[in-house]
Amino acid sequence: MDRVGNLLDRPRLYWNIDGVAELGGGIMSLGIALLLLVDAHSPEDSLWHHLSFLFFVALILGIYYGVPAIKTHITYPRTGFVEYRRAERRRISIIATVAGALIPMALVVAVRRHWDITTPAALIGLVFAAAYSYQIARAAHWKWTIACAIALGSIVIAFLPASFLAALANDSLVIHPVQAKLWGTIIVSFMAYGSMLLISGSISFWLYLRHTQTPGLEGQ
Repeated sequence: MDRVGNLLDRPRLYWNIDGVAELGGGIMSLGIALLLLVDAHSPEDSLWHHLSFLFFVALILGIYYGVPAIKTHITYPRTGFVEYRRAERRRISIIATVAGALIPMALVVAVRRHWDITTPAALIGLVFAAAYSYQIARAAHWKWTIACAIALGSIVIAFLPASFLAALANDSLVIHPVQAKLWGTIIVSFMAYGSMLLISGSISFWLYLRHTQTPGLEGQ
């Protein structure tokens, strides 16, 4: 049964064999952090507030088309094409859709009602660390270090001073102090987790290029 389970897991683990999926996630997280940071520190009449949505769309499109392009031109010619099972793709789509809808809704409600959910928001990183462990870390032993770093970072963020978080979100532009803490937590979380993914993805991509060759080079 263990061997059968390993065979069924291969397509999911293979998706990040080159680290490109992690690079995409890292760039996305850091891009969102940059967007929120610049938005918080820009004057209310700044042109940025009108262009930030275009930046966000460009970021999503760049990753959406960039990751498959790298795999098509670099990964698949070296180690072949492996596709998710339909049930696996459906499950991932459902989870992503539900999470993508519920998390923003919860944040909007919390901000409007001035709920102090700074600590729970920071500790979401523990859930992310668990997901990273299941989806990615099992493919390489050294990635467990990244999973532990994400979990530890989540705990550290939860204990950051409120003054630091408020300053990061530019509390002078925020109506309520609780909002400043929450937005500061979100910004620093995206920075931390994006950096972790970028480091892990870069190492994986470098190792992948080092240990694989294109068919033309293998035949020489």
